[in-house]
Amino acid sequence: MAYCNCIEPPWPGDELLMKYQYISDFFIALAYFSIPLELIYFVKKSAVFPYRWVLVQFGAFIVLCGATHLISLWTFDAHTRNVEIVMTTAKVLTAVVSCVTALMLVHIIPDLLSVKTRELFLKNKAAELDREMGLIRTQEETGRHVRMLTHEIRSTLDRHTILKTTLVELGRTLGLEECALWMPTRTGLELQLSYTLRQQNPVGFTVPIQHPVINQVFSSNRAIKISPNCPVARLRSLAGKYMLGEVVAVRVPLLHLSNFQINDWPELSTKRYALMVLMLPSDSARQWHIHELELVEVVADQVAVALSHAAILEESRRARDLLMEQNVALDLARRDAETAVRARNDFLAVMNHEMRTPMHAIIALSSLLQETELTPEQRLMVETILKSSNLLATLINDVLDLSRLEDGSLQLEIGTFNLHAVFREVLNLIKPIASIKKLFVSSSLSTDLPELAVGDEKRLMQIMLNVVGNAVKFSKEGNISVFAFVAKSESLRDSHMPDFFPVHSDNHFYLRVQVKDSGSGIDPQDIPKLFTKFAQSKSLAARNSGGSGLGLAICKRFVNLMGGHIWVESEGIGKGSTAVFIVKLGIPDSSNEYKLPFLPKMAVNHSQINFPGLKVLVLDDNGVSRSVTKGLLLHLGCDVTTVRSADDCLQAASPEYKVVFLDLCMPGLDGHEAVIRRIRERFTKRHEGPLLVALTGNKDRLTKENCLRVGINGVILKPVSVDKMRTVLSEVLEHSFRFETY
Repeated sequence: MAYCNCIEPPWPGDELLMKYQYISDFFIALAYFSIPLELIYFVKKSAVFPYRWVLVQFGAFIVLCGATHLISLWTFDAHTRNVEIVMTTAKVLTAVVSCVTALMLVHIIPDLLSVKTRELFLKNKAAELDREMGLIRTQEETGRHVRMLTHEIRSTLDRHTILKTTLVELGRTLGLEECALWMPTRTGLELQLSYTLRQQNPVGFTVPIQHPVINQVFSSNRAIKISPNCPVARLRSLAGKYMLGEVVAVRVPLLHLSNFQINDWPELSTKRYALMVLMLPSDSARQWHIHELELVEVVADQVAVALSHAAILEESRRARDLLMEQNVALDLARRDAETAVRARNDFLAVMNHEMRTPMHAIIALSSLLQETELTPEQRLMVETILKSSNLLATLINDVLDLSRLEDGSLQLEIGTFNLHAVFREVLNLIKPIASIKKLFVSSSLSTDLPELAVGDEKRLMQIMLNVVGNAVKFSKEGNISVFAFVAKSESLRDSHMPDFFPVHSDNHFYLRVQVKDSGSGIDPQDIPKLFTKFAQSKSLAARNSGGSGLGLAICKRFVNLMGGHIWVESEGIGKGSTAVFIVKLGIPDSSNEYKLPFLPKMAVNHSQINFPGLKVLVLDDNGVSRSVTKGLLLHLGCDVTTVRSADDCLQAASPEYKVVFLDLCMPGLDGHEAVIRRIRERFTKRHEGPLLVALTGNKDRLTKENCLRVGINGVILKPVSVDKMRTVLSEVLEHSFRFETY
């Protein structure tokens, strides 16, 4: 039988086992080769592992095992089924265990490395913390010294004390041999030795500020070590010393105040520095440490702040002293001004009383003369005297109240009046004067000019009389024309009034009046002076010496109060002039156009009333005024008794007197309250006592309020005419109350 070297074909299950063995050997080899790589990485990263050779030996063993399994991939022979099953099972288990081991090492090794890394990191951090704690302790000590020095430095705001304290405290804290402060001179070209710690050197020694070492220190905000042989450091004796201690220098900013500015900080005029030099003890190995240099820098900054505060305090003290001097001067000036105001008011009060007394006589006697039998020509003269006197009295009021007019306390007397009648009355007053100079005066009122208007009639008439009177005054021949019309919007836009901004409304209109004359004219350069009080044109003053220069100045203020504007136009000397003014007037309601309260000149209800047998007592210290008042009352049929003193008035007062006239401006009386109070006390029942009427020349509201307060029944303003006295008596007797509108 022939020999056959053939292997029987394996059964299908054996082939599957072989495949499993082959795959298992591959993974075992892969695991064996990965484990040594991981061990090598661990050994490399773990610098503190003490048994590296064990790991190297273990790694070699694993490599050999892995190589054995790798070789077995090419040495497979046919085995019995049982052997193959055992080998397969063993290899599968080896593969599983090897892979699990490899995977565990992948997770374990990083943890081991991280523990070692954290251990090393903590050791490094501990060393750093030790160093930082040392720095903190040093900084705390430095901070303690700084706080101590700052407290000592800022305990005073005296500049010399601050600098001296700084040197002493630095020398004690740092154990310095010498410490000096160099201050800039006034010229700014040198540094002068101003303060020293040991006072071994004469103060006043100077060094040029442009020295290289000084420039180096001034250009830096840090403390800089300098040579002990530098001019600013040669401050200690060299006898018996072998080695000089280290020297540092630091700049100290100085605040230079030029002045205090409103709502702002003081400005630095120039950057200026002082130089502080600090010297360690000689013949010692001591050196400057960083924290000591930082201490010096901080102290230099604190000294700069303290010096700035001291400079501000010194400047504030100088400003306070100056302010106190100014306040004292202002207080003296205020007292002088108050004294001057009181003197002026007293003067005005006296002049008011003294000027109204003759005006009272003129108007009263003229009104008495008017009620006698006169020829038409005489009656016209008397009426002209009365009208002129009334206007003169108004002018006196305005001149005496010029201070009130300037400070804005003067108020207009607003009422409804006949505007056309005002123009007629002005012309009637001006024409007699113009006829003497053979001047022709004409007027032209536009058709749209309303007959009635609301405003201050007296002020408007005074403005017109002043303007037309000036035209007559400065015209020798020719004519004077007065034009009046309602100013339209286009006529209100004039180059002569660029600052005038009219406000139009349905209840008001603007009256424009132009007074043109053919007189002497005005130099255009003198026109601005016309409205300045107590100032006159030189050309006009040369031709006319009369006048005080107040007329147009007062007119301008009246026009401004009436919401208008006034100006004068002239082409030059000898070419005449034109005065123009615009005022704002109101339009009366149709329901009130003809009511008597708005037209006082039409109120003639009491024009023919007399008071026969009415017992009247007159108290007045001025004989002329007392006689004039008595004459007015006698003309009205009264039984009049006059007295000249308060005591006589109190003795004469009795129930038979129905009315008592009191002059309020009387010397020897404590105001008017004394007489009034004693009269009221004498008559327990008010209706049994006389009616008290005050005669006064004061137009201020305070007088009216005081009269109301003390119980006066009526107030009448001097001067007084017959019609005025008749009206006052009628109203007082009828209503027990009558106050004249100021």
